Amino acid sequence: MTPQDYCQQKASQSGSSFYYSFLFLPPNRRRAITALYAFCREVDDVVDECHDPQIAATKLVWWRHELDNLYAGNPRHPVTRALLPALAEFNLPQELLREIIDGMEMDLQQPRYPDFKALSLYCYRVAGVVGLLAAEIFGYRDRKTQKYAHDLGMAFQLTNIVRDVGEDARRGRIYLPADELQRFDVPATDILNARYSDNFRRLMEFQIERAEQYYAQAMGEMNQLPESDRKAQRPGLVMAGIYRTLLDEIKRENCQVLAQRISLTPVRKLWIACRTWIAG
Repeated sequence: MTPQDYCQQKASQSGSSFYYSFLFLPPNRRRAITALYAFCREVDDVVDECHDPQIAATKLVWWRHELDNLYAGNPRHPVTRALLPALAEFNLPQELLREIIDGMEMDLQQPRYPDFKALSLYCYRVAGVVGLLAAEIFGYRDRKTQKYAHDLGMAFQLTNIVRDVGEDARRGRIYLPADELQRFDVPATDILNARYSDNFRRLMEFQIERAEQYYAQAMGEMNQLPESDRKAQRPGLVMAGIYRTLLDEIKRENCQVLAQRISLTPVRKLWIACRTWIAG
């Protein structure tokens, strides 16, 4: 199996909505973004699948060293070997890839967040940074594209948090800001024990509204970009189309995300991807 095949398998098997946004890209950009996604999945799996925090921390240290190997031109892992050609073709700063690992380390060290300001740093590291790296791969000329990519990445992560409340709680994590739980009178124990209430529904509607604000902000920024940049950044629009539809679905289900993971079918994601790409 080649490094590119490894990354492609990692992306397709994950069932992630990101996979559908890659389908229409030219081969060189598709290979690069697939390798970037596979890197994110590898370091995220370290935290999610390793039950011993010390072992997980050690593995993340290994990935930091592997980034050094990558930028020295001597990567060892299939994912970093697949990323190597992208370094020469696209501007992928090492410090941004390190930020992603920093975000994963936050999962090991901080299962709760006191307020949205604290949560924003986490969202930036695990998603805003990914948006910035993806924008480099997709291509742009206007630097305002970076602001669009950051805000869109933040919107995606806030959507993930809404979707995964129950799944995260079963891992002992709550990404909803503690001060907002208090404002809506939702005890953390209700989330950890999957106790649904009207207060919880209102709390989640507030989270969805925040995510929608980030989408609206990103789309407003997109509309101000040159036509060439808007065309290059269409994969982000595909993702936005899929994720905003997911938020609508969660609202229709009255935010019942504690005991189930609400998702879209692969066929529906593909239909949204094709429609959005053509319209964009």
